[in-house]
Amino acid sequence: MVKKEYIEQREGGYWIAETRVSLDSIVYAFHNGMSPESIADAFPVLILEEVYGAITFYLANKNMIDTYLNEEAVAFETMRITARETNSVLYNKLVNAQRISA
Repeated sequence: MVKKEYIEQREGGYWIAETRVSLDSIVYAFHNGMSPESIADAFPVLILEEVYGAITFYLANKNMIDTYLNEEAVAFETMRITARETNSVLYNKLVNAQRISA
């Protein structure tokens, strides 16, 4: 039997092997209650086996991946705050445009 690797680590993140789909995307969809079948439908580049493989990897490494996701969320928030402070005019235009479209 050949062991298949569903997740690879590259560019500082976790990805579904040989795709541009991040493990983050699958985990967040899973946390939001999406079934593996729904996740596969949402990411047409993935087959159901890969989605199950990603979820299995997450569950087997839950503490490590949850820590990684929390660190990524903090980094994103830091970048958002920095962007708002350094480009306040552009940031305000984007916020206003978002309000209008909502």
